[in-house]
Parts: sequence; structure tokens; C-alpha cells
Amino acid sequence: MIRILLVDDQHIIRQGLKSMLESNSDMQVIGEAENGQRAIAQIPILAPDIVLMDIRMPVMDGVAATEAIAKSYPDTKVLVLTTFDDDEYVSKAMRMGAKGYLLKDTEPDELALAIRAVYKGHTQLGPGLFEKALMTPAVTNSPAVLPPELEQLTPRELEVLRLIASGANNREIAQTLFLSENTVKNYVTNILSRLNLRDRTQAALLAHSLFNPKIS
Repeated sequence: MIRILLVDDQHIIRQGLKSMLESNSDMQVIGEAENGQRAIAQIPILAPDIVLMDIRMPVMDGVAATEAIAKSYPDTKVLVLTTFDDDEYVSKAMRMGAKGYLLKDTEPDELALAIRAVYKGHTQLGPGLFEKALMTPAVTNSPAVLPPELEQLTPRELEVLRLIASGANNREIAQTLFLSENTVKNYVTNILSRLNLRDRTQAALLAHSLFNPKIS
């Protein structure tokens, strides 16, 4: 049973989510909170597996709460569910420790699948959010350009390469990018060919050496 804590400042949203999620036999909503501060206070008591977290809330927003949960309760995974897909929100939430970021127009079945995937340790991002999740603040003395070794890769190939470096297998990459496994295999083949690499291990090592501050 996946134990879920709902965090949203709108009562009607929490009630709708609770009804929808508990229609799945493997999910149980064990608590609710109207802001990040109340959510954090409940975690040591309720020990949820998943916190379904809104972003804009009074008292403490979802990004700050996500950071606190990731630091103090690493066994509890945060999945953001919000109406806001701003670059800054997506990037900050993922950097602060969220395991996924979805929008509230996500279909119920897709939300349930994402919760199960995050529960198993996978990362889940809604369509079009991967690039935003990769955005990072400017780093002093670091040029905002790709390393020359990677300039020949397409944006999608870069996405796949970063996921390879994070340890994701083809199925996990397919789930994260909403692609078929065959398509992912083709991207991996193209990456290895373009970079003149023998296998995905070499690709992961190269990506780590070039992007370690961003994908570590």
C-alpha cells in the first residue's frame, strides 16, 4: 500500500485528489495539509511514502517544503502536482529534491502511474518539463554554453545522455520522456556513434566529467 500525504491550500482540490487516488486499491491517503509547514510537521507522525505537493501555498511554499523534506526525511518522496510550469519552479523543485513534477491537468491514470513510479524510485516529469528541470542558475565563472564534446548532440539526445548519467535504464528513460523503449534505444545508439563511444558506461562517465555539478 502506497501511503500518501496530500499538500494543497485548496480543500476542494485535496478532497478531489483523495477520492480519485483511493479508487486505486494500492493507494491510501493518510493525511492532508494546507501548506508546507503543516506537511513537514505531519511526516514524522504519519510516515508517508509519497507527498503530493502543490507549489504556491501560504506560510511555506512547496519548494521550501520539498527541500526540508528531502533533507530531514529522505525515505519520503515528494511528487509535485501543481498548475504552474514556470521554468524557475520546475528547476528549483527538482534541485531541492522532488522526485517528480506534474501538472494538475494530468489524467488520473497517468497520475496513478507516476505515483507508483516515484514510489519505486523513478523520476517522473510531465510532458515538456524535462528541459525546464535541467535549467540551473548561472554559476560564477561558468560559461552558459555546452561543452564542445556535446555540441553535436540534439536537445533530445542531451536529455537521454543526462538520464544515462543518472543511472536510468532504457525503460526508465522512456517513462520519464514519454517515449517508447525502441525510440530510446535509437537515441542511445546515435549518442554513442556521435561521441565515438563504445557503450553507455562510457557515455555516463563522459557526461559526469562534463556536467558533474549539474547531474551529481
